[in-house]
Amino acid sequence: MQERTPALSVSALRPLVDAGDIHTVVLAFTDMQGRLQGKRFAAPFFLDEVLPHGAEGCNYLLAVDVDLNTVDGYAMSSWERGYGDFALLPDPATLRRIPWQDGTALMLADLAWHDGSPVTASPRQILRLQLERLAARGWSAHAGTELEFLVFRDTYEQAWERGYRGLTPANQYNADYSVLATSRVEPLLRRLRNDMAGAGLTPESAKGECNLGQHEVVFRYDEALTTCDQHSVYKTGAKEIAAQEGLAVTFMAKYDQREGNSCHIHLSLRDDSGRPLMADDADPSGMSATMRHFLAGQLAAMRDFSLFLAPNINSYKRFREGSFAPTAVAWGFDNRTCGLRVVGHGPSLRLENRVPGGDVNPYLAVAAMVAAGLHGVEQELELPEPCTGNAYTADHPRVPGSLREAAELWSASALAEEAFGAEVVAHYANMARVEQQAFDTDVTDWERFRSFERM
Repeated sequence: MQERTPALSVSALRPLVDAGDIHTVVLAFTDMQGRLQGKRFAAPFFLDEVLPHGAEGCNYLLAVDVDLNTVDGYAMSSWERGYGDFALLPDPATLRRIPWQDGTALMLADLAWHDGSPVTASPRQILRLQLERLAARGWSAHAGTELEFLVFRDTYEQAWERGYRGLTPANQYNADYSVLATSRVEPLLRRLRNDMAGAGLTPESAKGECNLGQHEVVFRYDEALTTCDQHSVYKTGAKEIAAQEGLAVTFMAKYDQREGNSCHIHLSLRDDSGRPLMADDADPSGMSATMRHFLAGQLAAMRDFSLFLAPNINSYKRFREGSFAPTAVAWGFDNRTCGLRVVGHGPSLRLENRVPGGDVNPYLAVAAMVAAGLHGVEQELELPEPCTGNAYTADHPRVPGSLREAAELWSASALAEEAFGAEVVAHYANMARVEQQAFDTDVTDWERFRSFERM
């Protein structure tokens, strides 16, 4: 993979630290749930000790549930293994200022064991391995993620105390593309755009969406690893900025009975000279043979890889007919009813995966898309005819309807084991098992409302 130019170079950081402009450096990695975890360091100490040698963190951070509870079933980390450390190795290419935190910079880390070998189940490492498979062909992947979120005029603390019920959405009606409605949230949206630009992202636009208080800020596509790094920084930053404004935002896939939060992922390929690989003007469809095989691989692997595209119980509540969230494993040209949508023209031709929601871990989802595409290319899979009508009612295979179904498909998948290895398959199957077990044993508000008096 080609070297990346950091938003802030290490050589430029040192004088900022010496002058007192930067006093804190965050070193973080993205965990299984897509969250940034790490430490805040005094900037001089980071430059002198952490940057050359790395840092350490408890390896349970890749073996816990959402609440950071220790759980059983993980081979890499357990009470029997003593819950030791792994190393956080700074990646200087990810250094950036964090404008929404005073005097702060951030650098992302790769995870390694003490013998220097990578932590195979780390999301960033999972994506790196798939990108290395592309690089072996002289190819690279470029990606863009479109994260939707809901904005509430309540603080996170107030939302917690109210059990996340009775919150006030920032807009009281459907604000999709509405300039008037989005102006009411523009102070927040403007901060998101401007502060993320200061952190090295390239903002493109902001728009309203269908659900009450639902919005989307879109950033320019980039090399796939860079996009996923920026996605993680943005998602954490958006919550921090909202909290500073006395608001709360949520990226959960399905908050209520209205439209869920999507995270459509756009992906394209280039060769080592930068030439787009998906377009072919000589073909009536505009698609190259490479794109046709790559897209066929998406269809072939989507059900098996759904755990990486929709990783939570709540993810599957999004998939409802007529909701703009897909239910069919189908593809079409500019067809929003399909799980896979082909968009763009000429050099910009690309595929859009509409399955992921706002809760997705970008590294895992993009890794799944690359692995699926390579399967299609290696096997020279034939692409079926596009869906030209309503994919919700057409005769196509279905996206899994639950985390349980997705986990069963993942665990039994020879394709997943071939692409990601037995260790990764077992690790993320256990993640799904832990979440499913927690949900199955919990007593919900739904049950209380239906049963307290009337059963």
